Amino acid sequence: MTVTIKDVAKKANVAPSTVSRVIADNPSISEKTKRRVRKVMSELGYHPNLNARNLANQTTKTLGLVMPSSASKAFQNPFFPEVIRGISSFAHVEGYALYMSTGETEDEIFNGVVKMVQGRQIGGIILLYSRENDRIIQYLHKQNFPFVLIGKPYDRKDEITYVDNDNYTAAREVAEYLISLGHKQIAFIGGGSDLLVTRDRLAGMSDALKLADIVLPKEYILHFDFSRESGQQAVEELMGLQQPPTAIVATDDLIGLGVLSALSKKGFVVPKDVSIISFNNALLSEIASPPLSTVDVNIYQLGYEAAKALVDKVENAESTAKCIIIPHKLL
Repeated sequence: MTVTIKDVAKKANVAPSTVSRVIADNPSISEKTKRRVRKVMSELGYHPNLNARNLANQTTKTLGLVMPSSASKAFQNPFFPEVIRGISSFAHVEGYALYMSTGETEDEIFNGVVKMVQGRQIGGIILLYSRENDRIIQYLHKQNFPFVLIGKPYDRKDEITYVDNDNYTAAREVAEYLISLGHKQIAFIGGGSDLLVTRDRLAGMSDALKLADIVLPKEYILHFDFSRESGQQAVEELMGLQQPPTAIVATDDLIGLGVLSALSKKGFVVPKDVSIISFNNALLSEIASPPLSTVDVNIYQLGYEAAKALVDKVENAESTAKCIIIPHKLL
């Protein structure tokens, strides 16, 4: 439940108007009273409504963005600037500003979201990820605060609005294509196992291999963060096996670039010796040498549709949860 000025006033044994003056740092309030009220605000987790004076009862024309990790780390992956470009395009047309969460740890990011929500700094939130047992998703749902996921939710799929690709089908098609080329030793490099996108893509690939009576050894399944270094590390593990794979599916272009670089350094020719297919169709995949085969997930459109869905939720209290699937294409 959201903490109010009245809650703070009651515990601090002052009038609500006094709490308001403390928030405004009014000189008529003694320092002793200010310290007492601020201590209670901290204990209760109360965050002042920074927009109240200007917005009165209107909806805040700002959308919050929440990254899966610290912004400095996330922006190393070209997926995030492109999806934010899509979000920004729709938000700009509708007159909304964007407010990005900050924090280096999960706790810092979570606390930042709580502050944004309780302080009413934003009208709604877009989460640029979806994973199992995520505190932020659980918190927003409990608060009944408008939010949209980019990615399929772990549970409550009928209650949460989300924008995603059909990642299961996309990965199944990738595996079927590699099988058609004659590959039987196909490895999978995914993101964290708690990410729904990783799970869906692994499931799609696994089912395609099963239908073709091809075994997927557990040592062919690796989980890393989305970075070039992860792809390089994965190659060290995979190509050091007694029976290394002849094809590798990477769930992100940045991982794929790391795989490509590491294979080249080891003297492997792509795709002659080892085939690679990754996901996202980021610009870097096009300028790689050789260019990466990749699945275009329409990153920009993911962001654009997420912003569109969130603005609808913010401006229409009767808006119901919806699932928006963006088409993909193997390039």
